[in-house]
Amino acid sequence: MLKRCGRRLLLALAGALLACLLVLTADPPPPPVPAERGRRALRSLAGPAGTAPAPGLEAAPAPAALAREVQSLSEYFGLLARARRDAGPPPGGAPRPADGRPPPPPPRPRPSRWRPTTSSSPSRPPESSTARASTCCWRPGSRATRRWWFCHVDDDNYVNVRALLRLLASYPHMQDVYIGKPSLDRPIQATERVSENKVRPVHFWFATGGAGFCISRGLALKMSPWASRGHFMSTAERIRLPDDCTVGYIVEALLGVPLIRSGLFHSHLENLQQVPASELREQVTLSYGMFENKRNAIHMKGPFSVEADPSRFRSIHCHLYPDTPWCPRTTVF
Repeated sequence: MLKRCGRRLLLALAGALLACLLVLTADPPPPPVPAERGRRALRSLAGPAGTAPAPGLEAAPAPAALAREVQSLSEYFGLLARARRDAGPPPGGAPRPADGRPPPPPPRPRPSRWRPTTSSSPSRPPESSTARASTCCWRPGSRATRRWWFCHVDDDNYVNVRALLRLLASYPHMQDVYIGKPSLDRPIQATERVSENKVRPVHFWFATGGAGFCISRGLALKMSPWASRGHFMSTAERIRLPDDCTVGYIVEALLGVPLIRSGLFHSHLENLQQVPASELREQVTLSYGMFENKRNAIHMKGPFSVEADPSRFRSIHCHLYPDTPWCPRTTVF
């Protein structure tokens, strides 16, 4: 009995030793190459056959289709990056910056100089014309705007929107158009600083900001090297003149585009009582103020007294837009 048990033990030990030798001497299987790993990953992303896509993802390419197209890891990551760009950021989340830096904070809202009042808010013009003659400033460096015109108007002016649209419609917005009214009867003389120790005289016409002026889209794009991305202030320092003079300097002196003079723009620097009330519908801008130590405003009758309406803007508005809710129904002009 003991001899039989000893024989079985020896046979078991010999078998275990032989198995260990076979495991140690056998060649290990080659590891999968990176490309094969990528294909396996793509096949694993495909999921079981017949699985329906999640709601809202029907337009996205299926991972199984990607696996059939991809032949290398570089193509795989290229397709993923392309799909990520097409899909955009996830809903409710902000895109992560690629360089690890936090995204810049959103721009702070800038306070507007315009203080809307019932005396100067015109009736809303047609929707089709609002986009054609928006008077908003262009964003620095931005060329994606669809606005056709840039118009500068001071906050003490009255703007006849319909007359403004008629005027701008007569000029091509992609050509060089600089239209307004000069406040001087001759070109302004200025000194241009060329370098630290060198200056030279320069003269040009400019449209006064007190009457307002408009610049076409084509001309505004040409002005961007001197007027966008903070360069406007440095350009103004070159001639040491106000903003409306600086615009004329860029347009006439640097770009060689002449000012188109229009008598439809009016500032407080002229005698506004000479503007006939019968021609108010054709005027683009109107103003008020003091002229030769006297009150300077449009002379016209209206539903409001001079004490209640010293600028005469409310009376002018009711004359142009009599259907305005706050205008009296029985008005004699």
